[in-house]
Amino acid sequence: MDLILFNGKVVTMDEENIRCEAVAIRGDKIYAVGDNEDILSLKNDTTKLVDLKGKLVLPGFTDSHMHLLGYASSLQKVDLREAHSIEEVIEKTRKFIRERNIPKGHWVLGTNWNHENFKEKRFLDRNDLDKISKEHPISLIRACYHVYSVNSKALEVLGIKYDNIPKVQGGKVEVDGQGNPTGVLTENAVWLADNAVNEPDLEELKDMIEEAAEKASEQGITTVFSDDFAYLPSRNYKKIIKAYRELIDEDRLKVRINQQCRLSDMDILEDFLNEGWHKEKGDKNFKLGPLKLICDGSLGARTAYLSYSYKDKPSTFGMIAYSQDELDELIITAHKEGMQVSTHCIGDKAMYMVFDSIEKAQKLYPRKNARHTIIHAQITDEVLINKFKELDVIANVQPIFLNYDLHVVEERIGKDKAKYTYNWKTMVDNDIHLTFGSDCPIEAFDVLPNIYSAVTRKDLNGYPKGGWLPEQKLSVYEAVYGFTMGGSYASFEENVKGSITPGKFADIVVLEEDIFNVEEEHIKDVKVEATILGGKTVYTREKLYIVK
Repeated sequence: MDLILFNGKVVTMDEENIRCEAVAIRGDKIYAVGDNEDILSLKNDTTKLVDLKGKLVLPGFTDSHMHLLGYASSLQKVDLREAHSIEEVIEKTRKFIRERNIPKGHWVLGTNWNHENFKEKRFLDRNDLDKISKEHPISLIRACYHVYSVNSKALEVLGIKYDNIPKVQGGKVEVDGQGNPTGVLTENAVWLADNAVNEPDLEELKDMIEEAAEKASEQGITTVFSDDFAYLPSRNYKKIIKAYRELIDEDRLKVRINQQCRLSDMDILEDFLNEGWHKEKGDKNFKLGPLKLICDGSLGARTAYLSYSYKDKPSTFGMIAYSQDELDELIITAHKEGMQVSTHCIGDKAMYMVFDSIEKAQKLYPRKNARHTIIHAQITDEVLINKFKELDVIANVQPIFLNYDLHVVEERIGKDKAKYTYNWKTMVDNDIHLTFGSDCPIEAFDVLPNIYSAVTRKDLNGYPKGGWLPEQKLSVYEAVYGFTMGGSYASFEENVKGSITPGKFADIVVLEEDIFNVEEEHIKDVKVEATILGGKTVYTREKLYIVK
């Protein structure tokens, strides 16, 4: 036996043997689970023994939707998350330019501003950003990543001006009353700015991924569903695949990857299919997973696509990236070739359109157990809940979104409609498969605050008392399931990971406290003690209690 963890509180997430004291690991697999005496009897002269001293042991966490390269990139940008006014944005970005000594003419990039946090309560525009610099092109990204604000220099670099306003399908270059660009780019128009930024080479990509994966492992994450293909301006997904595979060959990747393949139009999807990438099963460390599509925007930016107008802005229904015919073609094509489809849908109308495409695909090419997924699934209603069950579609949700959204959802769509949103308990009770993620870098990928959000239905400050729509609270077990077995099911890997079961991969997280037996308010503050990936310890907050 290579490793034995004993004297712990082990919650296996395996209903056959839900709780035990010890785990034996041989190679990269779980060998046995049981009480201390039985498992310690398996030790030999070379076995490493770890006394857990009562710590909680869970299966390694799966973040079922994030952008690992996007997060890696955000580490190189000015973080505007804590800015509470436009003036603070200006000062923070000026300071960033000074500290980084960014040469004139080079791009300055920032993330995570949120106009709802500003005293001015409006989007940033070019006039605001011009106060930072008129000699650097600047692109600052809203927290939802569906709105960019750029300055006049950036508009000049992009060739956007009064008599040259690009028309972008599924996006918009905003203009003022005189037809001049305001510097606000929404939805697919944000690619205009992304495409102008220099692309990292292969080695830079690998370094970025390695750093981001290491930070994910510090949060107990052992598997990531990552949406990376649209990260590069060139949309060169083959370069990204090469980067991941070289990292694995070099033993530099501390998480397993299930790639959500963003192939946003038929040309690039057909290229992917013609080259046979969809037939590659991958391996235990890197898989090419579902077709990823972004159908609509975000609730905060009022670009989530609704079947009714926004209550606080009746002039808009949000934005849709595809026509129904375009969605049909993409989803039917992927389904026919045996691919899963995972579609970003926040608004109810976007979900109705995607379900329509899935129904058409199943009628044309019936396939059981397709495990198509809707990512976010926020603004639902009773009909949509039934559609998830009827079509056996997975709901991939982000509990931490409640931290912000519970403050705006009733303003955006009205109190009555809001009752049918973020209805995770209803989904669980209807046997809808639920899997949890963070959407990092939109939110941090820290798992414990996500579990707290699902269990309490409160923001991170404890508001509101009793929780928002408290009937939709999940149990701690249900929330942990979403980050373990739920994620494994979504990638057809429930037989090899997601629970601490003999024969499955030894992907394990050790927590400093038992989250099943602490105050709910405290769950978000519990720390990850250690992360084990395939039997190897890839992170420890402090030294594990190694007995031998």
